[in-house]
Amino acid sequence: MTAIIWITEGAWRATVDAARSHVPDTAELTLLHVTGDDVEAAAHGAFAGLLGRGHRERDPGDYLEALSATAGAELLEAAADRLGRPAARLQVHGRIAREVVRAAEGAELLICARDGDLHRLGPRSLGRDGRFVVDHAPCPVLLVWPGAAPGLGSIPPPPTGPPPPHHGPEHHGA
Repeated sequence: MTAIIWITEGAWRATVDAARSHVPDTAELTLLHVTGDDVEAAAHGAFAGLLGRGHRERDPGDYLEALSATAGAELLEAAADRLGRPAARLQVHGRIAREVVRAAEGAELLICARDGDLHRLGPRSLGRDGRFVVDHAPCPVLLVWPGAAPGLGSIPPPPTGPPPPHHGPEHHGA
């Protein structure tokens, strides 16, 4: 079995713990961290647009890229220590959700954490990146809460009135 453990700043402990609990010791594991390209791109753009051109040495984007790479490597190191068993480390840079899906190609399991509204159960507990990954992953996904899951009381009440008409495959009109 091969499994990818998606490591993020706020939820890496939960994904590592899920791997320790649910993935056999014989599995080949990869710890994955993706540094998004949006922060550096914004810094480059802000510098070029607001501060003028011609002073590349003062562009903060390069510094942010190096800082992001260092932070990602440190996070992977901490995750590897917590995992306590051999795992490859993969650090990539790009559009986060797409890089996670790309890394999961050929894997038998992807472990990731919810990244949206963590105060209530439901679809909004997945943020933009998490939703894309769950919808497009080329393998089974183990989706974990980064902390304690909210109680069932966080589910909104059902809508009032009659249910909407069902238009599934067995419904062929009148």
